[in-house]
Amino acid sequence: MSDVLVIGGTRFIGRHVVAELLDHEYAVTVFTRGTHPSPFADDPRVEHVTGDRRDDAAVERVAETVDPDAVVDNVAFYPADVETAVRVFDDVDAYVYVSSVAAYDPEHVLRTESNTPLVPCSPAEATDDSFETYGPRKAEADRVALAAADEHGTPAMSVRPTMVYGPHNHLGFVRYWVDRVLDHDRVVVPGDGSYVCHRTYVADVASAVRIVLERGDPGEAYNVADQRPVTMTQFLDRVADAADTAVDPVYAGPRDLAAADLDRAAFPLYMGTPFVMPTEKLASLGWASTPVPEAMAATVADHREHGLDYDDGPSRAAERRVRDALDALD
Repeated sequence: MSDVLVIGGTRFIGRHVVAELLDHEYAVTVFTRGTHPSPFADDPRVEHVTGDRRDDAAVERVAETVDPDAVVDNVAFYPADVETAVRVFDDVDAYVYVSSVAAYDPEHVLRTESNTPLVPCSPAEATDDSFETYGPRKAEADRVALAAADEHGTPAMSVRPTMVYGPHNHLGFVRYWVDRVLDHDRVVVPGDGSYVCHRTYVADVASAVRIVLERGDPGEAYNVADQRPVTMTQFLDRVADAADTAVDPVYAGPRDLAAADLDRAAFPLYMGTPFVMPTEKLASLGWASTPVPEAMAATVADHREHGLDYDDGPSRAAERRVRDALDALD
């Protein structure tokens, strides 16, 4: 296969997927609504088609005009999106749906492709656009993609990344913590710092997509995550090392947080039950993750250039109240 259509390829994960494909000499067409500037606007290797992927007629038109060898579906947020895609692109060599860790049952610490159940999705949830239904929608779209392979022979596969971080990130999960380490030597951390929430460097998602596109088995899903998960304390240390600074975690228990009208859920990356995602299945295809120090160095450099657009967590004033209260106890 040589011609790949990327649905959604201008912001974060999609941008890195396009770059990865170009680095491996694929011809790429990007299909987006055109609401965000394309970093590939002046790259002659990339074609651009404007349209709404939620419009079935627009998807059918792009299939006819582009006639891709393979499709990477990066912005499918509803089951109906994938239903349309696997129908329209049923004759491609590979269809890769970018799913999410949110598809898994959140009560499981170990989240494996074969043994961990996906969350259910009701008909009402399948069309809802709230954050609360994101996981069920991604899970149902995952089921649609893999069923198309099992039942109709469509070469559909999915990749399931978790808590993606890295350059050009417009999401706040990791950027919040990078910002705090760069701006403060003392950072409020809920609990004792042992919480594990598996993360994925964005370039590793891109390489996973390409490798699954090339070597994956239809009907299969593949976890994508840093091959070495780290605790919150270890994570902050990696950020500090990359920034050539020091960090002093201020560990706060439930009562300490409550004094500032906070709880653990107010902090990005605290997603309830700790979890890890084995990646041996993806590694068996020849994939490997970027060492965390290298990934964090690129993340910190990008953050220093672009900063934080918004605070996706407790206010600095609330954090200060927690620190002050703990200091008063010493």
